[in-house]
Amino acid sequence: MSGIYIHVPFCKRRCGYCNFYSSTRLSLKNDYLAAIGRELQMRANYLNGEPVQTIYFGGGTPSLLQPTEIQTIIDTIRQLHQVSDTPEITVEANPDDLTPDYISQLVQTDVNRLSIGIQSFDDDYLQLMNRRHNAQQAIDAVKLSQKNGLDNISIDLIYGLPGSTCKYWKRQLDTAASLNIQHLSAYHLSYEEGTAFAQKLHQHKIAEVSEDESLAQFNALTDWAQATGFEHYEISNFARPGFRSRHNSCYWDRTIYLGIGPAAHSYNLLARSWNTSDIAAYIKNVNEGKSFSESETLTPSDIFNDYVITALRTSAGIDMDYLQREQPKQMVDYLQRQAESFVRAGQLEYSANHLKLTHNGIFVSDEIMERLIVG
Repeated sequence: MSGIYIHVPFCKRRCGYCNFYSSTRLSLKNDYLAAIGRELQMRANYLNGEPVQTIYFGGGTPSLLQPTEIQTIIDTIRQLHQVSDTPEITVEANPDDLTPDYISQLVQTDVNRLSIGIQSFDDDYLQLMNRRHNAQQAIDAVKLSQKNGLDNISIDLIYGLPGSTCKYWKRQLDTAASLNIQHLSAYHLSYEEGTAFAQKLHQHKIAEVSEDESLAQFNALTDWAQATGFEHYEISNFARPGFRSRHNSCYWDRTIYLGIGPAAHSYNLLARSWNTSDIAAYIKNVNEGKSFSESETLTPSDIFNDYVITALRTSAGIDMDYLQREQPKQMVDYLQRQAESFVRAGQLEYSANHLKLTHNGIFVSDEIMERLIVG
C-alpha cells in the first residue's frame, strides 16, 4: 500500500509560528494546478504499482482550492493509480474557509476526512499567531462540517504558547472534547528560525514558557486523552479508536509515499526526494520538463536511523525482532547499549520485544532519539 501527498503552498497570510513552505502569490494558483497534473503524470510509476490507500492535501492552506479543483486532482490520481476501495482522503482547512457553501460543495467530492487548523479557541492567542479566524469561527466550522455529514474530523492545537498556563490549556482541550471530534494533533510551540515568533523571542517581546509549565501542559494533554477515550498513538497525535490518521501512519510505518507539489517529499524505502521550495521555479521546470527535485540514496545507517526515529514516535515503538532480523548487528547492538541508561531512568521500556517511550520519556524524546541513532 502507499500514500500520495499533495502540497498546496498558498496562504493568504503567514502565521507567526509556521516555517513550512508557503506563498501568498495566489495569482499562480491556475498555473500551479496545471503543474500538479503534469507532475502526477510524470511520476506515475514512482509507487511501482502499489495501491494508493491515502491521499492527503496539506499546506499551506488546501482549503484555498475550490472543491472542484480538489476533485480534479483526485480524479487524476484515480486515472494513474489503483486506489483502494476505501481510501482515506484528507484536506487540511482553515476554519474561515469552511463556509456553508464551501462545505456543501466539499461533501460532493471524494474527500472523507477534514483536518482543521484551529490552534487555539482563544481570540487573543489567535491574534498573536496571526491566524485568520476567531474562536467562534473555529467552533462553527467543526459543527457545520459535522452537520453536513463529515464525520471524520481532526483538529490541530498548539500548547506551550508564550504566557500560557495549564488552566488555559485545559480550557482548549475541554472545548475540543465538547465538539465530538475524532482526532487531535497537539504540538508544543517551537520557535523556528525565520518565523515571526522567533524574531519576537530574540527581541524579548515574548518569552518561552518554563520547562515545568511545558511539562504540566503535556501531562494535562495525556490525562485528557485518557479521560476522553483518545488513544495516544504517536507523540503529537491522539485518536478515538478506529480514527488514527492512516496517511500520517504511512510516514511512521515505513510505507512508500509520493509527494507532489513544491517542497513535497517522497520516499520509496531506498531513497528520499524533495521538490524545490519555490513555486515559480517549480511551475517553470515542470512545464519545461526540467528537473524540479533533488534526491538521495539511503545508506544502511540512514535506513536504520529513519526506522528508529519514526518507530519510536509511535505507541508501538521499535520492533526489536525486525531490527535483529533485517538490520546490521553492530547497529542493533549500539542501539541496545545506548538505550540502557534510558531504560534505567524509566524513559524507555521493553514490552513484547518492542522498545518504546514511557510517559516520562515522551517529553525528552528528541534527546533519546539523538542518542539512539548511529553516526
